[in-house]
Amino acid sequence: MSESPALTISANAARQLTEVLATDPGAALRISVKGGGCSGFQYAFDVEKGRADDDFIATRDGVTVLVDPVSLEMLMGAELDFVDDLMGRAFKIKNPNAVSSCGCGVSFSI
Repeated sequence: MSESPALTISANAARQLTEVLATDPGAALRISVKGGGCSGFQYAFDVEKGRADDDFIATRDGVTVLVDPVSLEMLMGAELDFVDDLMGRAFKIKNPNAVSSCGCGVSFSI
C-alpha cells in the first residue's frame, strides 16, 4: 500500500492560488503552524519568494505551497482547500491530525 502524500492541494485551492499569486511571479504560499489561537495551535498563511533547503514543496496546476519541517509534522496527510460559503471565502486546512478545532477553523489542537 502506498503512503499518502504529506500535504495535498485541492483543485479549488489551486485555482484560487493561481489568482492570488498571478501578480507576483515566482511566489509561493507558505503554510506554517504556530502556537496560539483558542485551541492551542493556529495556521498561518504567507506569500513569499524565499525557500529554505528543508522546506516540503507541494505543487498542483502550476502553484506551489511550502511547509517547514516542524509544521509538516502536524500537517501530515492534510489537504489545503478553498471554500466559499456563508462564513466567507477562505483557505482551509483539512487536517486529519487535529482532534478539535475552533468554529472558524483557523485554530486546532492535536
